[in-house]
Amino acid sequence: MTTTEAPPAAPKGPTPAKRTFAFVRNTWRGLTSMRIALVLLFLLALAALPGALLPQRKLNAPKVDEYISAHGWWGTLLDKLEFYDVYSSIWFSAIYLLLMISLVGCLAPRSFDYVKAMRAKPVLTPRNLARMPHYRLGRGKSDVSDAAAEVAAVHQHLSGWRRVEREEADGVRTISAERGFLRETGNLLFHFSMLGLIVFFALGKLFGYEGQVIVQADGDSFCNSGIYNYDSFNAGLRVDGTDLDPFCVKVDDFTVRYTPAGEPEYYHANIQYQSGEDLDTNTWRPYGLEVNSPLRTAGDRVYLLGQGYSPQFTVTFPNGDKRTQNTQWRTVDPTTMLAEGATKFDQPGVTDEVQRRTRQLAITGLFAPTSFLHGNVLTSSAPELNDPAVAVDILRGDLGLDAGRGQSVFEIDQSLVDDGRLKKIARENMKIGQEITLDDGTKVRFDGVNHWVSLQVSHDPTQVFVLGFAISMFLGLGASLLVKRRRLWVRVKPGTENDPGTVIEVAGLARTDQAGYGEEFHRISERLISGQKG
Repeated sequence: MTTTEAPPAAPKGPTPAKRTFAFVRNTWRGLTSMRIALVLLFLLALAALPGALLPQRKLNAPKVDEYISAHGWWGTLLDKLEFYDVYSSIWFSAIYLLLMISLVGCLAPRSFDYVKAMRAKPVLTPRNLARMPHYRLGRGKSDVSDAAAEVAAVHQHLSGWRRVEREEADGVRTISAERGFLRETGNLLFHFSMLGLIVFFALGKLFGYEGQVIVQADGDSFCNSGIYNYDSFNAGLRVDGTDLDPFCVKVDDFTVRYTPAGEPEYYHANIQYQSGEDLDTNTWRPYGLEVNSPLRTAGDRVYLLGQGYSPQFTVTFPNGDKRTQNTQWRTVDPTTMLAEGATKFDQPGVTDEVQRRTRQLAITGLFAPTSFLHGNVLTSSAPELNDPAVAVDILRGDLGLDAGRGQSVFEIDQSLVDDGRLKKIARENMKIGQEITLDDGTKVRFDGVNHWVSLQVSHDPTQVFVLGFAISMFLGLGASLLVKRRRLWVRVKPGTENDPGTVIEVAGLARTDQAGYGEEFHRISERLISGQKG
C-alpha cells in the first residue's frame, strides 16, 4: 500500500501589522532622505510663485475680486484651489510641514555621524603610499637616531591640520593628518539654519500681526491701542488684538515728487511718535518716514506704503451752522491720481431721529489733481496738484449710518439710492473756492485738498532670529562650497645599512573635487622634505 505525502504548506505572508510597520518605515526612510528634502524645497519655492504672481486676498481683496471677474471660470477655479491665499492654503502648509519633518529626519543621523567623526582620530597611514594620487619621496638627516626629531619637525610644518602620530615596527614613525573638516560643519550649519528659518518664520506667523491704516497728513494721529483703529488687520493665530504694543504716530505733512513721466520718485512724511515712557509724559519725537526707512518703535515697524488726496468741503446749513470735512478719497488711476469717494455730513441741531435720517448729505464723485475736461467729463492729466477740481453729485436723505452695518468710507450704499431713501439733488464741476447752493439754501464749498498717507504697522517678534538664521545659512553655504577636505600622510623610516639615514614618504588625497590640491600638496611636501634635509 502506497501513501501520498501531502504537499508542503505554502509559506504564510507577513501579517497586516508587519506590512503596516514596513510601509511606515519605508515611508519615513524616503521622507527623511536628502533627495526628498531637496524635492520638497523645490516644491516650496514653486508653490510660493502664485503668491508673487497673483493678487492675494489678505493684501488686496478688491484686486482679487477684480481678477476673478476678469478671468471667469479660470479665476473661480484658482479661488477654489486657494491660489489667492497661498501662504495660508492647505497645500502650501503641507509642503512646509513635510519639509520641516524631512530636514529633522535628515539632520538627526548626520549630526550623530558628525560628532563621531569629530571625535575620531585621522585614519591609519596606508601601507603603500605610492598608490595615492599625490606622492613624493625624500630623504632626511643621515643619523637614524634622530628620527624623533624628524617627526617633530614634520609636526611644525603641519600646523592647522588635525593630525596623529603613530609608531610602527622597526622604528617607523607615521603621521596621519587631515584638513577641511569645516566643510561638513558648514553643510550642517546651512541645513540647521534652514530648519531654524522655517521654524521661526512659522512662529512669526503665529505671534505676529500686520495692520494698515490711512492717516490725514495734516496733524492727524493714530495709536496702536486696538484692532479697531485699523482699516484692515491681519492677526497671527495667537494674536487676539487686545495686547498690542502701545505707541502713537502723528503725521504733520507729506511731500511727494514725480518724474517728468508722472511716476513717483520720492515720498517723505514728517511724523512724530511716542512710545514707552513718552506716552506718560506726552513727549513727541520727530522722524522722517520714507518708503525704505520705516520707523522702529515699541517692537513694531511703521512703513509708509502710499498716499492719496482728501478733498475738503464746507457745508453751511440754512440755520448758519457750518461743518468742514476732509475725507480720504480712493485712487482709481495711479498714473494720474484720479480719485473717487464720498464725504458724508449729518445736519446739526436735528434731534428727531426720523427727520435727521432724511436730512443727511453725501458729496460723491471724482477728484482730479490736474483737471482736464473731456467734453463734460472730468478727468486728470497728471498726478501733481496743478489745477485740482471735483465733479460731484450731492445726495440728500438716509445714508444708512445708523443701520448697524459696516459701510465703506469711500462710497454710499447704492441700495438706498435704488429704493428712494437717498436722492440726488445737485451735480456740478467745482474748483477750489467755488460753491453751490442747494434747493433748501444749504451751501457746499470746495475748500481745497489735503494729503493722506497709508501706513502699515508690522509686528514680528522672530525677525531677529530669522535674520540670524538667514546669515548663518549663507555662512554655512560658503563654508560647504569653498572649504575642501583633504588628507595627508607622512612616513619617516630608518634607512638600510647600505643607505643610512631616514626615508621620508609624503602622500595626499583630496576627498572632494578640488582643482589646485596638486599645487598645495607640492608646496607642503616640498616644505616637509626640504625641511628635513641635513
